Amino acid sequence: MDIAGLGVDLCEIARMERAISRHPTFRDRVFTPEEIAYCDSKARPAESYAGRFAAREATIKALGGYRGRRWQDISVTRHPSGAPAIRLDGKAKRRADALGVTQVLITFTHERTNAVAFAIAVR
Repeated sequence: MDIAGLGVDLCEIARMERAISRHPTFRDRVFTPEEIAYCDSKARPAESYAGRFAAREATIKALGGYRGRRWQDISVTRHPSGAPAIRLDGKAKRRADALGVTQVLITFTHERTNAVAFAIAVR
């Protein structure tokens, strides 16, 4: 396995709660319908949204950044086992292809106040 890039990000859960409550279009602009359904089914949706937001930011960093980002070009899906996975589309996918990246490994966690994600782009 050849590591093309690493990324990490921290997202404050209270900040995510504020963004969702203050900006009615925020969820639809940033998250996919699949992610919204998953997060909204949880007892504390902002935790799950914060984890997914951190996962996006960590993935962008693992890809070395790129121009013309669209939030929904990076999304969190789930393996049949329940483990999170990253799906790339649009410019994020083109950036990964240009780097020879075949997969972005992701892990994230959240506790009372913060969500943290760590991404590894592999060739």
